[in-house]
Amino acid sequence: MRIVERVEDLREAVRGWRRQGESIGFVPTMGNLHAGHHALVDAAKRRCARVVASVFVNPTQFGPNEDYARYPRTPDDDEAGLRAHACDLLFRPGVAEMYPFGTAACVRVHVPGLTDELDGAARPGHFDGVATVVLRLFNMVQPDLAAFGAKDFQQLQVIRYLVRELSLPVEILPLPTQRDHDGLALSSRNRFLDAQARAAAPAIHATLQRMREAWRAGRAVPAIEADAVAALRGSGFAPDYAAIRRAADLAPPRADERRGLVALIAARIGGTRLIDNLEFEPEPPADAVERM
Repeated sequence: MRIVERVEDLREAVRGWRRQGESIGFVPTMGNLHAGHHALVDAAKRRCARVVASVFVNPTQFGPNEDYARYPRTPDDDEAGLRAHACDLLFRPGVAEMYPFGTAACVRVHVPGLTDELDGAARPGHFDGVATVVLRLFNMVQPDLAAFGAKDFQQLQVIRYLVRELSLPVEILPLPTQRDHDGLALSSRNRFLDAQARAAAPAIHATLQRMREAWRAGRAVPAIEADAVAALRGSGFAPDYAAIRRAADLAPPRADERRGLVALIAARIGGTRLIDNLEFEPEPPADAVERM
């Protein structure tokens, strides 16, 4: 695996692969890699001849009171994991390489609508930073395919919008959320959880499952959301939101809408903010198999 820090060296490597007719897969990350990231590399490798992974903790997607300085950085472990999963190139730029005029004077990208609610409301400016850095990385790597985990569901929809709106020649490959044995979604921030918070953390996934079952039972969405917030608080969380939305555009569903929905949660425990989601559809009839 080659490791580069300059865009010039990244592009030189990509040009060489292109001359050989090889396709390029891309996995953008902020480092502190875990099994979820490795699954993205594996998926990109199955589809493309070459895979580039980036590790860059992006300052423009962190608010002034958020955990940019504290965000875990594990470069040696990241490198070892990517080598073990046959990544071809690790792009590890510094802030000056990504933002040559500085973050205060950089060109920013705003995706309207999708970024106004949920995490967009809880973290103002966050998705502008995400869209800005993803567009820069796509321009630098120029991949055929980019793999993203579905745990960051709103981010995934923002990136899909960005690609379609700007006619970017990149296929977005989503992968299901990777989970620990007790249902907790894998996340780089999980390492901040102490023993008590870690024991409580699976309540997020359990709450999402209860939201799905209540919806399938015909309960009204506002009541389901209110119960979910109460359940999270009872488990020691401070929820930012527990919401049911249309998966396509994250708008609140109509009362009669029964397909293409997703439940999303963001909540803090012990100083750590966790997010998760669960897409759901109506349960098929019990005799569906027999009638097919």
